[in-house]
Amino acid sequence: MSLSDEALLEHLNKHPELRSRVESMLLVVADELGELQEADAAEMQLIEQMRRMGQESLQAWATGQAVKAADGVGQEDGVRRAGKKNSSGTVPLVKSA
Repeated sequence: MSLSDEALLEHLNKHPELRSRVESMLLVVADELGELQEADAAEMQLIEQMRRMGQESLQAWATGQAVKAADGVGQEDGVRRAGKKNSSGTVPLVKSA
């Protein structure tokens, strides 16, 4: 599956942490400041960026799954998400003489 440029940008905008990570990787690749003279230095930076992107991607996925699960529970019949309980407790028993 391939996304159009617009769809890709839309997805990245929904996940700013991933967009930031992609930008960081592109800056390493471009090396506009000329700081990365050796392949080893570029490799280490890219590996670190990929590791962080993997962690952030998994976190974004988990958050999305939690939201879906919470939405699914809220749609079940008879389920209340929040609110004060209507019960006043149990009625005390009174002994008769």
